[in-house]
Amino acid sequence: MTPKKKILLVEDDKALANVYVARLQLEGFDVQHVINGEEALSIAVAYKPDLIVLDAMMPRINGFDVLDILRNTPETMNIRIIMLTALSQAKDKERAEQLGADDYLVKSQVVIGDVVDRIKHHLGIA
Repeated sequence: MTPKKKILLVEDDKALANVYVARLQLEGFDVQHVINGEEALSIAVAYKPDLIVLDAMMPRINGFDVLDILRNTPETMNIRIIMLTALSQAKDKERAEQLGADDYLVKSQVVIGDVVDRIKHHLGIA
């Protein structure tokens, strides 16, 4: 049996996070959830997730800064990162891409199934 793929969900909206955690666990993923960028950075190194779903607007350290730090840290630079955010402006998407996001999803434009599909795509799971 292959080990479960590990997902780190960084989302400060508790209700939304609970829905995502439940669905991802149902899909067979090992999921950790944190509510801010500071926790995301420390957990990412310790937990070594296969993929991070990262919100942009969060308390303390925003998602763009977290992304930048993760991409410039040797232990985390190769982790797949999907930005999942309410920010729908092209400039925000461009910023995420410049900082090294693997994907950029706007919360109002996707349903949870779409997010699961993108996660599986980036992890190479059919």
